[in-house]
Amino acid sequence: MDRQRFPVDEWRLVEAFPSDADVGVTETLFAVGNGYLGMRGNPPEGRPTLSHGTFVNGFHETWEIHHAEQAYGFAHTGQTIVNAPDSKVMKLYVDDEPLLLSTADLVEYERSLDFRDGVARRHLVWRTPSGKVVRVDTSLMISFTERHLAVMTIEVTMLAGDAPVVISSQILNRQDGADEYQDRDAMAEKGWDPRRAGSFEARVLEPQGNWHSDRRMILGYRCARSGMTIAVGADHGIDTDNTFEELIDTEQDLGKKVYRVDATEGRPIRITKSVAYHTSRGVPTRELFDRCRRTLDRVRRDGTAHQFRLQSEWIDKYWLNADVEVEGEPELQQAIRWNLFQIAQASARADQLGVPAKGVTGSGYEGHCFWDTEIYVVPFLAYTFPVAAKNLLRFRVNLLDRARERARELAQRGALFPWRTINGLEASAYYAAGTAQYHIDADIAYAVARYCDATGDTAFQRRDGAEILVETARMWADLGFWRVDGSRTFHIHGVTGPDEYTTVVNNNLFTNVMARFNLERAAAAVRELRQADPTAYARFSSRLRLEEGEVEEWEECAAAMAIPFDEGLGIHPQDENFLDREMWDLSVTPPDKRPLLLNYHPLVIYRFQVLKQADVVLAMLLQGNRFSLEEKRRNFEYYDPITTGDSSLSAVVQSIIAAEVGHHRMAMHYFRSGLFVDLADLHRNTSDGVHIASAGGVWNALVYGFAGMRDHGGGLTFDPRLPESWPRLTFRMRLRDSKIRVDLEQEAITFTLVDGDPFTVGVRGTSHDVGPDAPVRVALDGQGPRLTHVVPRVPSPIVRDDGTVVTAGVPTDFALLDEESG
Repeated sequence: MDRQRFPVDEWRLVEAFPSDADVGVTETLFAVGNGYLGMRGNPPEGRPTLSHGTFVNGFHETWEIHHAEQAYGFAHTGQTIVNAPDSKVMKLYVDDEPLLLSTADLVEYERSLDFRDGVARRHLVWRTPSGKVVRVDTSLMISFTERHLAVMTIEVTMLAGDAPVVISSQILNRQDGADEYQDRDAMAEKGWDPRRAGSFEARVLEPQGNWHSDRRMILGYRCARSGMTIAVGADHGIDTDNTFEELIDTEQDLGKKVYRVDATEGRPIRITKSVAYHTSRGVPTRELFDRCRRTLDRVRRDGTAHQFRLQSEWIDKYWLNADVEVEGEPELQQAIRWNLFQIAQASARADQLGVPAKGVTGSGYEGHCFWDTEIYVVPFLAYTFPVAAKNLLRFRVNLLDRARERARELAQRGALFPWRTINGLEASAYYAAGTAQYHIDADIAYAVARYCDATGDTAFQRRDGAEILVETARMWADLGFWRVDGSRTFHIHGVTGPDEYTTVVNNNLFTNVMARFNLERAAAAVRELRQADPTAYARFSSRLRLEEGEVEEWEECAAAMAIPFDEGLGIHPQDENFLDREMWDLSVTPPDKRPLLLNYHPLVIYRFQVLKQADVVLAMLLQGNRFSLEEKRRNFEYYDPITTGDSSLSAVVQSIIAAEVGHHRMAMHYFRSGLFVDLADLHRNTSDGVHIASAGGVWNALVYGFAGMRDHGGGLTFDPRLPESWPRLTFRMRLRDSKIRVDLEQEAITFTLVDGDPFTVGVRGTSHDVGPDAPVRVALDGQGPRLTHVVPRVPSPIVRDDGTVVTAGVPTDFALLDEESG
């Protein structure tokens, strides 16, 4: 990061001067949201911009997926998040000259996103073309306590000279109209990229009415195909000693509240704009108008200062549970808090709507939810913000019937959750790297287990959690099959693991390991319910038609699960035939050919041993108690040279396992890569929105990686790997009814019970009871193994069991050769 432009501040992201070069990136970095409503960091005056964006979680349009060659069971309904009407616009004119950052003579400038109160602010002093000087201060807050509310302010003060000032506050439907300054297609960057949202060919938001009074305006719409409805209302207030007049008007795609002020030097003009967004799957907009009115009436009654105060109080409580401190590393500290704040902005008020891959900061991946929320975000929330974790799981519970329908469509028992979705329908048009990722079932089961173990929420486990576990276990038991070859083993064929560069394979290690866990956990949950509450078990068993012998069948499948292992190499092949492929030599792959998915046909990639993201390595984190430390080291060293990191999900996992096995320098390298994925735009697509799963992975890398925490079976153990340059790592967490503080230093780890019940924790094989009397300090003999050898970036020559040698290379680029030869 350019530290002249983005100075280090441990509690804020600060921009010292603006630039048009990366406007899309900063729109994402300074976005604000609460999990339900999100607004990109566009300037209030509306330009310059790459992509205006206001997003409401789950508010989407549907469209028919047209396959070039159709087949039974292919996904047929696409879903894309809709750019909701934009209420951020507050245009400013002084002497009829518009404020425009790209050309304005700025005497002062600072933009900030404050992690302590959740408010985005901008301060500037502008010398107008006529030589007058104006101070402009704006703020934007999306409430964590009032789910549907955003509050914005603009304060304008003439510092030198008097002038007529006009402030035009607007609600603008950008989804269906050309941008007021540029063509609607100008927002789209050049080039094809499947990670971006597509555009609609027809009108999306059908006007359903508009209304205004002297200070309030409301617009309503219905999505043409999905039938979802939305209403947006804005209330205004002005505070000034200057003479002014005000106008207001609404039409179907635009609402305007205009203030015309005779501004006198030294007399500020302060305008407050409160905005409410309400959506529904199909409720008429006239009812949503009333909901907007109720939200805005409360704000008018209590005042916006009250809303800002509630915001600060909410965030104070959030950081009491979620903050992670790294002593003596202010640059890292700022980035850590930015990432943890992004998780709050993505999940706090998602309220059973799920967390999309980009949260509510952009339209990347079309607003879809994926499996990575359960794996990367739920663990953080389970230990710091359990209400939000439960809401994420409730999102899956509410989609269970559609998952059952999808399983039947694919000739399976139980339930099969969609790989990518908004409304519960599978939206992956490319089944090989999408629908075939059946591991989504086990990932959701893992998240259920992680939440239940962390919180002790037996009510959820015995009702909703057990239902998910049972239906996903049924799917695995039905999908796999038995093979007898010396011994009786259970196999799963025709699936894709997390690594999307290797698809539709047999016995993918990650899938099998996680399916085994899913089956075991389902069996344990049913047995626990049967023993703890026979009456509830009888009802549960009857409702799900649990058959005699099903639980035993799941346990047998899990015990006999085929887990690929190569004795010669001492590694776990990613799948049954993975080692039959040749290796891709990433060390000589041209940078302009990365990421591979944008530069090579899938069939080219599928023929090689090359990974988009950690696959076996991720399995060794989630199911680490099923692998020895030596297996982890050998696996890590084998897969690291062929892992491209083309996925933002990869670096944080590689950091955790690198730390565990003793590759401390690599652990820090990968940690920084994950930490700055968005802040440094390392994947060149931050403009599409924040990588929310990677942000969750930052906490995982700190707590599971450097602090060495593991939670297999529900108990907490620690085997720390604190970096040599860090004197102290401190974090807070919750375990059931206990609030815990952990302080890790080079020579010791200390556990403090902040509030709640005593707890037991393990440190390198020894148990310690922590109570209210005093912190427990455990001395450490070093920070684990420290390997001195370097993992080569060039894949090492490998001899297969049959004597053949695995070669490493890069597919020939004949177009480049033709160009070089003239």
